[in-house]
Amino acid sequence: MENIDELKAGVAVIILNEENQVLLQKRADVGLWGIPSGHVEIGETVTEAAVREVKEETNLDIRIKKLIGVYSDPESQVFYYPSGKVVHFITTCFLAEITGGKLRCNSDESLEIRFFGQGALPQDLLKMHPRWLKDVLAEREMAFIR
Repeated sequence: MENIDELKAGVAVIILNEENQVLLQKRADVGLWGIPSGHVEIGETVTEAAVREVKEETNLDIRIKKLIGVYSDPESQVFYYPSGKVVHFITTCFLAEITGGKLRCNSDESLEIRFFGQGALPQDLLKMHPRWLKDVLAEREMAFIR
């Protein structure tokens, strides 16, 4: 196994609009598109982290609808930052609905935020995110553990 600097708890939130388009953000740190996501902070639950991260990155208020899965496989969950830091994330992924707020880039972490049709996703998508999108579209009752 390669050198991994840290292990972190992460959250990701899939938000679909009325047209079943998925909300993606173009991340400032790597310049790639991805599902709104981030880290769990000390003293925070995963659902609190998910709600906070979405608010910080998109200005939207959300309600968690469902757990999609927990992802820990190093094949997809090791993230390489431009600084050279390598982090293995254990990510809890949720499906959420919008309850308020107005969509806008709300932090220096995002270059752009918009909805994409599921058949027209950007090519420059973070490597682990297509798996999460496929899992949410499976509409399975039980959560995935990958």
